[in-house]
Amino acid sequence: MASSTRGTWIGFLITTFAIVGLTGLFATFAAPLPLERAMAREQALDDAQAAIHGPNAAQAIEALRRRLDESADALLPVGGDMDARIAHERTAMRARLQIEASAISQRLIWLVSVVTVMGAVFGVAVLRFSKT
Repeated sequence: MASSTRGTWIGFLITTFAIVGLTGLFATFAAPLPLERAMAREQALDDAQAAIHGPNAAQAIEALRRRLDESADALLPVGGDMDARIAHERTAMRARLQIEASAISQRLIWLVSVVTVMGAVFGVAVLRFSKT
């Protein structure tokens, strides 16, 4: 009977540490978000660059506002050297999203670390208070 109880506790510890693995798995979904946003913004800036060389550039850029997000504020109102403004905004957008990627990375490291420690402490506490 003692070996059966021991097997139960071993299974419990495996489950405790599996939670850490699941946390890491879920974290992998958050990690690529800044890259995906940067790629979408790059495409929107490419579309804006094409739009400024067409008819009614202001209206075309305004139509892209939702896709441009905060980059739209740097491009509107239309005027001056728009190619230079778009190039400058492209560089600024990349810097902003790099900072965002670093922040997400740090939060994910903390998340996995804290869950790992919590799982280990919980598992040890339960095993310590068990009678087997």
